[in-house]
Amino acid sequence: MVKSVLPKFRKIAFLFSILVTAAVSLCFVVAMSDQDWLSWGNKCLNESYDPSADIKIKKWEFNLSDDYFIRLRKTFQNGKQEYFSLHLPQLDDMNYVGDVNSGTLELKAKSDDIIVQTYNDRHGNIDSMASVLKIPLKNMEPERLDSLEQALNYFKTKGL
Repeated sequence: MVKSVLPKFRKIAFLFSILVTAAVSLCFVVAMSDQDWLSWGNKCLNESYDPSADIKIKKWEFNLSDDYFIRLRKTFQNGKQEYFSLHLPQLDDMNYVGDVNSGTLELKAKSDDIIVQTYNDRHGNIDSMASVLKIPLKNMEPERLDSLEQALNYFKTKGL
């Protein structure tokens, strides 16, 4: 018969500490509210967006909204604006191509569900639809990317 080297009290204390740790970490996951997810998603996208991928960008705005949209507006030095909008329940797949230092996040819609609008373009104002939104990112650690995917999937399911 095998006997434990730990006294019974230590076994109980050890198992109890494992259970408490698991319960506390589960509470943190469950306790994240919509505002926490929104705040974190916006922070992650705004800190990781890489405007140097297009040298003619003057200004850009990212917004993950509480009505389950991800929006990107780019303003160029010549005054042209591009606006992209994706309703997250229409998100079909998310793929990251690149490494930790730089890469492209590809958000794929179920069909042509991404609104693309251009303003002040020399070809005129154009409204169109796309199925892929490519977002250049920098300094994207795998853990951060996984967390961003969790946030987007959270809003994807909330909007259904």
